[in-house]
Amino acid sequence: MKKRMFATLALVGAAALTIAGCSSDADPSDSAAPGGGGGDGDVISVGFAQTGSESGWRSANTDSMKEAFSAENGFDLTFNAADNDTAAQIAAVRSFINQGVDAIVIAPIVSDGWDDVLQEAKDAGIPVILEDRTVSASDDLYASWVGLDFKKEGVMAGEWAAEQYGSTPTKMVVLEGTTGSAPANDRAAGFDEAIAGTQIEKIDSQTGDFTRDGGKAVMEGYLQKYGVDGIDLVFAHNDDMALGAIEAIEAAGGKPGEDIHIISIDAVHDGMQALVDGKINFIVECNPLLGDLAAGLVKDVLAGKDVEKKVYVSDQTFTQEQAAEVIDSRPY
Repeated sequence: MKKRMFATLALVGAAALTIAGCSSDADPSDSAAPGGGGGDGDVISVGFAQTGSESGWRSANTDSMKEAFSAENGFDLTFNAADNDTAAQIAAVRSFINQGVDAIVIAPIVSDGWDDVLQEAKDAGIPVILEDRTVSASDDLYASWVGLDFKKEGVMAGEWAAEQYGSTPTKMVVLEGTTGSAPANDRAAGFDEAIAGTQIEKIDSQTGDFTRDGGKAVMEGYLQKYGVDGIDLVFAHNDDMALGAIEAIEAAGGKPGEDIHIISIDAVHDGMQALVDGKINFIVECNPLLGDLAAGLVKDVLAGKDVEKKVYVSDQTFTQEQAAEVIDSRPY
């Protein structure tokens, strides 16, 4: 499987995008035959199956995709957000197949369970591009994937934790992402790998489903069980859960970022502001602006061009000082 870093292209795509997209609700009767569109001057019909709207990151990602797959760019987009319901998302993909769209883009909620519907798309001659999250299905069932290296994100977060806290006894709790999702699995594995051999002890780990309310509820349970004094560090798989944890810590009379340190992944605006304010201590970026790259892959695949099987976008990391320098200029 080929791998290639597209950092420069990602930066160009991020700079070109604005977070203000709109989509059209395609009429199935106007769609081309399966795999039949995408020629020069033709409108390309695309079905996009999004996970839902669970976080600030997801909202920015959706806006990026809608902007890139706009009518102005030659696309007719049918958008579906599955509200983190895997069965509903698979049903949406089957609907796209029945409509005969030219291409399908999927941000899979979970990794497993995609073999059958991806085979159906392949049999219909409709190429599939995966965006953001990955699947466990055979890679011959999709044309390409574009997104972030989730395990590397976990490693970067864990390396900073090991450097800052690894030499002293540190009791850590984890706010996991959606169970079975690629980012939750990979970020956990990367972080655990980076802190191995340190004095950081993971005393609890539960899913907050990538939502602010979920992160708050799980953190409230941790605080009831261990108390503010019994927790030294929180590793949140995304900013929204970290922001929920901040609310829970403050409600319990603690000072987030001081009494309990917080490490997060995403670098959306609210998370970065919490970092600037000292309530989060370190953030690893997960760039949501994948629309231009996904749209480019769709056009290339339909034009018969060879594309990379995996297109990685580079991430940055931020301390409080670094966040303060860039927060006003960031597009998400």
